[in-house]
Amino acid sequence: MTEKIGDTNHVSGQSNVPLSLPPHSLSHKAVTAELGGNEDDGLSGAEARTRLELHGRNELDDGPGVQPVKILIRQVANAMMLVLILAMAVSFGIRSWIEGGVVTAVIILNIIVGFVQEFNAEKTMDSLRSLSSPTASAVRDGKLDVIPTGELVPGDMVELKTGDTVPADIRLIEAFNFETDEALLTGESLPVQKNADALFKEDAGPGDRLNVAFSSSVVTKGRARGIVFATGMKTEIGSIATALRASTKKRRAVKRQPDGTALPHRYLEAWSLTAGDFIGHFLGVNVGTPLQRKLSKLAILLFGVAVICAIIVLAANSFSNNSEVIIYAVATGLSMIPASLVVVLTITMAAGTKRMVQRHVIVRKLDSLEALGAVTNICSDKTGTLTQGRMMVKRAWIPSKGTYSVGSSSEPFNPTLGDLMHTSLSPDQLGKEDSEADGAASAYEDLLRDNLPLEQYLNIASFANLAHVHISPEGKWIARGDPTEIAIQVFAARFNWNRERFTKGENPAFSQVAEFPFDSNVKRMSVVFAQKDTGKQMVFTKGAVERVLESCISLSWDDSSQPTELTETLRDRILHNMEAMASQGLRVLALASRDYNGATEGDIKLERADIEKDLIFHGLIGIYDPPRRESESAVKECHRAGICVHMLTGDHPGTARAIAAQVGILPAQLRHMAKDVVDATVMVASQFDKLSDDEIDNLPVLPLVIARCTPNTKVRMIEALHRRKCFAAMTGDGVNDSPSLKRADVGIAMGMAGSDVAKDASDIVLTDDNFASILNAVEEGRRMFDNIQKFVLHLLSENIAQACTLLIGLAFKDNTGLSVFPLAPVEILWVIMITSGMPDMGLGVEVAAPDIMDRPPQSLKTGIFTLEVMLDMLVYGFWMACLCLSAFSLVLFGFGDGNLGQGCNDSYSEECDTVFRARATTFVCLTWFALFLAWEMVNMRRSFFRMQPKSKKYFTQWMHDIWRNQFLFWAIIAGFVTIFPTLYIPVINRVVFKHVGITWEWGIVFVESFLFFLGVEAWKWAKRVYFRLRAAGKRVGTDEDPGLSVFSRYLTLSTQPTTAVADEEKLFQRNFSKVV
Repeated sequence: MTEKIGDTNHVSGQSNVPLSLPPHSLSHKAVTAELGGNEDDGLSGAEARTRLELHGRNELDDGPGVQPVKILIRQVANAMMLVLILAMAVSFGIRSWIEGGVVTAVIILNIIVGFVQEFNAEKTMDSLRSLSSPTASAVRDGKLDVIPTGELVPGDMVELKTGDTVPADIRLIEAFNFETDEALLTGESLPVQKNADALFKEDAGPGDRLNVAFSSSVVTKGRARGIVFATGMKTEIGSIATALRASTKKRRAVKRQPDGTALPHRYLEAWSLTAGDFIGHFLGVNVGTPLQRKLSKLAILLFGVAVICAIIVLAANSFSNNSEVIIYAVATGLSMIPASLVVVLTITMAAGTKRMVQRHVIVRKLDSLEALGAVTNICSDKTGTLTQGRMMVKRAWIPSKGTYSVGSSSEPFNPTLGDLMHTSLSPDQLGKEDSEADGAASAYEDLLRDNLPLEQYLNIASFANLAHVHISPEGKWIARGDPTEIAIQVFAARFNWNRERFTKGENPAFSQVAEFPFDSNVKRMSVVFAQKDTGKQMVFTKGAVERVLESCISLSWDDSSQPTELTETLRDRILHNMEAMASQGLRVLALASRDYNGATEGDIKLERADIEKDLIFHGLIGIYDPPRRESESAVKECHRAGICVHMLTGDHPGTARAIAAQVGILPAQLRHMAKDVVDATVMVASQFDKLSDDEIDNLPVLPLVIARCTPNTKVRMIEALHRRKCFAAMTGDGVNDSPSLKRADVGIAMGMAGSDVAKDASDIVLTDDNFASILNAVEEGRRMFDNIQKFVLHLLSENIAQACTLLIGLAFKDNTGLSVFPLAPVEILWVIMITSGMPDMGLGVEVAAPDIMDRPPQSLKTGIFTLEVMLDMLVYGFWMACLCLSAFSLVLFGFGDGNLGQGCNDSYSEECDTVFRARATTFVCLTWFALFLAWEMVNMRRSFFRMQPKSKKYFTQWMHDIWRNQFLFWAIIAGFVTIFPTLYIPVINRVVFKHVGITWEWGIVFVESFLFFLGVEAWKWAKRVYFRLRAAGKRVGTDEDPGLSVFSRYLTLSTQPTTAVADEEKLFQRNFSKVV
């Protein structure tokens, strides 16, 4: 249980279970000991579960959660139900007790079904909200795991970095340039710098506890590690939880003058706006997602149509006060109102979000569900998204010594596996693949012997690194930290040069003085270390090669002890070797260092610019991050779906190009494209950022790959896509990615590597950081869009069929001049109740169509009401109405005597027998048509009998298709079966439904059903032919290369010669000049 607010026993600053002193007055070692924690391996999973049961979830008391009473009220207090209640009131008002009772039953049934389904949907959404809450990086069983903040317990070891939301009250153990924004807690507008080693008095206020990071504060700078001591309502923020949960006012504020007074019309304005808000909320037009609001407006429009239909019925009968005419008018109006529309939409979206969780996607904003199906462009990062994120150093180049290579290993964290090889050759002299040129395997001791350049290189690799690599008590190698830094730390550990060897223990050789974390703008990170024995201070820097070289003035080029000046020639040699490594798909970083003689003690604030200058270049390190096995197929699927994939990465252009080619982002036929198109496909951020908006718009294509990407580059890319009327999704994980995530149509944050700030700015979160999961999200978005189209089409086609049948049926008049209704009011209500709600819920959970990812993206401009849907609606509605009217006419005039009798709308008599039989036949036909139409809507284009085109079950596949969705199957079977009691049970048939049991008329029903299927299948066949012909005119690619469908337009975007032709022309001109 979460602790209650107002727990008077809890002392500010104390742990859930009070310690000997408040944590800010104890050393971090004492706090760890008293809490039973472990600074290296954290808590075990079993211990964490035990403590979770003891202390409760790490959550603030967030109100009552799912509220059944409110859900029940929503079922009654909505526009659709209001119409039904009015119909019930009219029925009872004119003493039509049977019709009124049936309407009452419909109301009760709708309330019960709506309540049960929406209650389940609310519970689903509530559980999903907990999944999308901030996460924490906690050490469990020696491994760094990303877990929901609600599962943190006192004693957990937590790591914090820039952009994280502090998940609990934490006593800091390490803090490097660590600052947090505590404005929510203390009101202090400036970030607070923390000091893990300081101790404070017991009565120190929250703002003075500089060794504590408080729950809900945001890390604005640096990194830290600490131990959780307070969770839930025992945190400092728990004491002000009530203020944080204060609900927003539902009344509009009165606009006042500067002196605080308000004119009388301002009160009227505020009241009017408040009333408008209430009515809009009641009608559903100003709450929910855009699609929910649109469908609510559609329901209101249909309500207007329903009123018109009711007036037409009354007018056709000279506004008679006959109760049957009035009830028929009401029923006709009700037939136009899709009572279950918004409820089915809500349930469909809730089921869709739950299904997405199973496919590693958490939906934070429901609006994104509608947007996903319309995505035309995906801008993705490379590392960990398109690639595995399990990096391994493959090559290291030290100019004065040559190249060190690492052999294959099945355990990337284990430094004892994988051969070490050395050659005096540089990377540009080696082949692309490991070969004999890499040298023979050697022991690390032999490689380190009398090798000062290698030691200096390893110092940088080990110290300019925040990763932890160690062996667990069970003998298993464990690593935590950034994947790139883990790979470098493992490489250093291969030489027994692990950072912890020099910085941990009773008498560590080095101590860290300062740290400047990686910044996406400067693309470097640096640390300052002091040697304990000599006091000598060193700066160690690693980062992007070009950015590190900007800060270097010399390098170790040969075995001489003195560095060599970094000339342009040597710089070019370094860059040439970097290109050689990058062309192999390696991520290449540069390592540099220098002595530092400046002061670091006291309150002296070190400036990054003063630290990262006059560096000595020591070498390059090449890290291989293999593409995920599923990335290539996922990119191909995107291309097949008409989605263009862009890679925006901080890596070198050579590395980015190599990986992009491997996963299929770059087309294989580049040489057959125009030169200006080829030049635009791969760009460096510095090139792209220098272009004006007009110059970007004039590019033949937007870049498929942008290397050395900055946060601003991502924003400009999104804006460029928007100017080209594209619908873009953008991935991001860092704090600086927030602007681009917000600017994108669908912002996608990484659940494992992403910061909390990025997640807050995003629309969806990938729990596995996998590019293929983006494709899953798009597919689910399209599936939901499809299903919404299906049940809306089914509902509205049915409404049109009923309206046409009922209105055209007014032409059948008896001797008194009153219309003889082809359907009785209760029959109409029965059809509405049986054939819409449950079957439409079944359509809402349909699986994706086989060709759903072979179609182009959907258009949000037209939405679900495409021209195809509108035509389908009219065709199916009119066809059903024609068949129903023909069935009524056949029984009455074709096989009957055509006697419409007198008073046949009110009660049964012998002369009304034919009318009652005709009415029963029409009722069965309409019910069956509406139910069968739901099955036909499973695929809006493919034949009901051939929905799976690749199936070998030519005659039985339809049986498998209808059984697959068992909810829909039993909903239709239930509607099918319940017709028979209404036909053959005495009293119910003649008195309630105004029809009689039929015999030979079943032949008409079966013929009409056959014609129904024939008409629908003929229309679908015509659609397939049309779309096949239209696609044939546009098709350029083939099934073997789905990328051609996306890249085919690149072939026609420029009049410049292709790269291959240009090369041939240059060769011809060179040879011609030689001849001349």
